[in-house]
Amino acid sequence: MNKFSYLFISTISALGLAACNSDTKLQSSADSAEIVKQQLAVEASKLAKKDLSIWPTIDSAVKTDEAVERKVQRILSTMTLAQKVAQMIQPEIRDITPEDMRKYGFGSYLNGGGAFPNNNKHATPKDWIALAESMYQASIDDSLDGSTIPTMWGTDAVHGHNNVIGATLFPHNIGLGAANNPALVEKIAQITATEVMVTGIDWVFAPTVATVRDDRWGRTYEGYSEDPEIVRSYAASVVKGLQGHAGNDFLGDDRVISTVKHFIGDGGTVDGDDQGDNLASEQDLYDLHAQGYVGGLTAGAQSVMASFNSWHGDKIHGNRYLLTDVLKNKMGFDGFVVGDWNGHGQIVGCTNENCPQAANAGLDIFMVPTDAWKPLMENTIAQVKQGVIPQARIDDAVSRILRVKLRAGLFDKPSPANRLFSGKTELVGSEDHREVAQQAVRESLVLLKNKANLLPLSPKLNILVAGDAAHNIGKQSGGWSITWQGTNNSNADFPGGTSIYDGLSAQVKAAGGKITLSEHGQFSQKPDVAIVVFGEEPYAEGHGDKDNLAYQRGMKTDLALLKKLKAQGIPVVSIFISGRPMWVNAELNASDAFVAAWLPGSEGKAVADVLLTDKNKKIQHDFKGKLSFSWPKTASQIVNRFDEVYDPLLPYGFGLTYKNNKEQILLSDTLSEEVSSDEGLTKNTKIFSGQVAKPWRMFLSSEQQSIELRSNSGKLPGIAYRTVDKVVQEDAFRLDTTGTAKTGVVFSSSFSEDLGFELEQNSALVITVKRDSSITEPVVVEMHCESIGDALGSCRAAVDITQQIQAIEQGQWQDIAINLQCFVKKGIAMDKVVSPFALYTQGAVKLSVSDIHFQPQAEINTPKTLLIQCP
Repeated sequence: MNKFSYLFISTISALGLAACNSDTKLQSSADSAEIVKQQLAVEASKLAKKDLSIWPTIDSAVKTDEAVERKVQRILSTMTLAQKVAQMIQPEIRDITPEDMRKYGFGSYLNGGGAFPNNNKHATPKDWIALAESMYQASIDDSLDGSTIPTMWGTDAVHGHNNVIGATLFPHNIGLGAANNPALVEKIAQITATEVMVTGIDWVFAPTVATVRDDRWGRTYEGYSEDPEIVRSYAASVVKGLQGHAGNDFLGDDRVISTVKHFIGDGGTVDGDDQGDNLASEQDLYDLHAQGYVGGLTAGAQSVMASFNSWHGDKIHGNRYLLTDVLKNKMGFDGFVVGDWNGHGQIVGCTNENCPQAANAGLDIFMVPTDAWKPLMENTIAQVKQGVIPQARIDDAVSRILRVKLRAGLFDKPSPANRLFSGKTELVGSEDHREVAQQAVRESLVLLKNKANLLPLSPKLNILVAGDAAHNIGKQSGGWSITWQGTNNSNADFPGGTSIYDGLSAQVKAAGGKITLSEHGQFSQKPDVAIVVFGEEPYAEGHGDKDNLAYQRGMKTDLALLKKLKAQGIPVVSIFISGRPMWVNAELNASDAFVAAWLPGSEGKAVADVLLTDKNKKIQHDFKGKLSFSWPKTASQIVNRFDEVYDPLLPYGFGLTYKNNKEQILLSDTLSEEVSSDEGLTKNTKIFSGQVAKPWRMFLSSEQQSIELRSNSGKLPGIAYRTVDKVVQEDAFRLDTTGTAKTGVVFSSSFSEDLGFELEQNSALVITVKRDSSITEPVVVEMHCESIGDALGSCRAAVDITQQIQAIEQGQWQDIAINLQCFVKKGIAMDKVVSPFALYTQGAVKLSVSDIHFQPQAEINTPKTLLIQCP
């Protein structure tokens, strides 16, 4: 599609359907009808360019049951419009009460990552059951809404029942992909279903079947592989493990509803941008990104989650061709499509409170957290009455929801507190479950380097264990572990779990060896060998997006530790914790042995089973893991199996073993550590240049208040903002503060951004400013980053620029540059920047700004620029 066509369609789409304007007011029926016609014309135009013949008709293991269909129609015929729309609304547990459920009769509800009953992170399984029971009883109470249709609770149990304290946490999907064991994955899914059902929950948002094509994506670890081969087989295994086998134990008392997600193309966005745009051809969309759905739907998956991403500029949540024509009509999926977290609100012309486009496109359930659920429900009802959303579309959506509920036996099963596994808390984190997780850890480990066959190690040696991930269950578990981001956890939050050090220590001490734990590699007696466990900090979704794959860019503390130990003549074994393959050439060079451990979960002790022999020097478990992602040769290399030019450092399928490493690549200690000019590390990051640069957003701030700036003026107590001209129309803005409060302007992103390359370039933050008044009170520039382990908001640093601004002649523009080390020395982590620029003052000032960006100091004209170096 050319640029003009894309802009034209975007413009027409922006008109939306009735009631999609920001104030959520409904338009007239005549206007609605006209806009519907326009939208249908656009859809027809799009459809003409698509090829349905690419897509198969799925032969689902779950067949149509006429008895179920008759029940669906009988129930549907008794429902009011309000009751039907309520089935399509899915609020979050922090935003509704059982009384809301009783009044409105929501078809489902969810807990988001890091949401717990009573907002208590340490809620017990009994607390979870109590909430499930109260919501269920409210849903079947017809005293207010006239409905007795049972609700269902959905949860993100993506590597075990990961929101619940004490649950078994399995390796994340990237590790399971390296294991390449579909039978094991099915067993893991069945265990997950059991632990979920202990807490009274019916429905799991898994499996993720993204085929990851750019490892910079923050959700890479949620994918099994860069190639659809493993993804397709695993999707079927997980669905069978969660739901049971059709015709046998399908959705019985020991199973939960599964969700194949995220439909479609989330693993193939441009630059690995989370929620970004996938530009694959339709054939590649099927060949690469749809195979997990072929596997999962064939096995009988009952729900599919729509994806945040776009396909050629169209948000999937509003893409009728993909959701309806492809998924439902051609592929024959007869379950329901659920949205992702307010994903409908990202459609052009929609808001979280108002989006008929999504329903018309084929979305059956709106996932609508926050208090947006009520206006969304009210607007949807009104839009059906106006004809904006056809009644037939509502009936189809509700029929699908009822069909799944009937298949799952929700109308017949006991209430959540009285089901097969409910209350059997001994099953949560049981030893049998943990043993399966330990098997998964052992099979997921990939041996990348083993110089002089250093591994396996005798447990009788004097072993030093170092690195900040050695005794850190939270770090080894990664994101989606108790909290959404996997941060702000301690080992005590994983009762029953073990760290990697725990496993090593137990075996070494039992064999009579000596072991020392020292994060920074200190020792009193020189060890025979050092095992260093290090890697990425936990993250989830877009917070993990990276600019490139270099590890610890500009902050090589782990490399320094490896080199320190090597310099003392100590053989080094590196255990690398990560959610993706990374460019670690320097770390590989400094290691005698190197193991990709991925994100092993709560059972870290199993690592020792592979690294150590028994006390008689017999191998306990050999390495089985093989790379399901190609390992990059350079920091910017995006490489995938079967690429026309395929030249990774280590290929797909690579993995050494103790028994046979002669036929595989043996890494030397002289891998290139240079960052070349084509690595993409020398670009300048823009923040503002007449308009706000993506991914930043601009906010006006006054004490505890803030508003996003989307127009040419804005105002809060103590501060006014307006656009002004520097060179061309409105290429700058002016702040006018009264001095009555701490006020300013903030640029921030919805996710943390990796700006580590700016440190490698020795960059400065450059601001073009004009003083329009005298300056009598301090003016400071702040930078904020995402904190790890500390209270949110603690990761910030400020630099006072008052003196430099005072030196500017009033009415004249001037560049001020601040060495980034000024911020880093005060604790800013440049690979996790949330706000790259915020300007604050408590004084009365008039100040204009026209440009904000990062620039290498070598390129700055210092005579013309006021450079702040900081002592």
